[in-house]
Order: sequence, then structure tokens, then C-alpha cells
Amino acid sequence: VQLQASGGGLVQAGGSLRLSCTASRRTFSNNGMGWFRQAPGKEREFVAATSWNAGSTLYADSVKGRFTISRDNAKNTVYLQMNSLKPEDTAVYYCAAARFAVGSYSMAQYNYWGQGTLVTVSS
Repeated sequence: VQLQASGGGLVQAGGSLRLSCTASRRTFSNNGMGWFRQAPGKEREFVAATSWNAGSTLYADSVKGRFTISRDNAKNTVYLQMNSLKPEDTAVYYCAAARFAVGSYSMAQYNYWGQGTLVTVSS
């Protein structure tokens, strides 16, 4: 099972990026999906999560109103649209598949992880 994250890059503050995470070898259409990030020297932290049908979503306070998580189960892909980016959003972003049908703030509720994609926001 593999989760492939992509879409990271270098962007100026105030800009936008859209991250994608595509699953291979199995479908996660019945699983919650989440995005986490890890900045240099910091612990990995929750960013956003969605339930299996995108009926419910969760966001970290730091990204509410700026980031949007979505999914396309037909493509086995989850997205993270990031707008109004700030330098403090700089991190490696990881996607993950949850054990259950809903997303969670807790890393312990995810049992498949992607390799990460680097987002760098310049001031």
C-alpha cells in the first residue's frame, strides 16, 4: 500500500498551493483521510482531516479559513488546497489514511502514511 503526496514547492507568502495524495494498490474510499505537517525541529502536527465521504471535516485552528481538504474517491485521491500561505506554514506535509471512516486529530488513528511533500513559504 502506498500513499503518494505531491504538489509541494516554493511559494511566496500570500500565495496558494494544492497538495494531492493518491493511493495505490488499494482503495481508501471507506477511510477517513488526513494531512499532517512537520516543520524543521518541531513535532508532526495535525492540519486537516476528512471523513470517507467528505461529510465531515476537521481543521487545525492555525489553518481554518485558509486551507480546504477535499477528496475524489473515484480517483482515490485527497487534496489540500492551501491559500493565503504564511512562512509558518513551511513544513513537510504528510497525508495519511485513518483506521476508521472518519478523520481524527490524532496520529494514532492513522495506519498508512505517505512519504511527505515539502512546502516552503518565503516572506
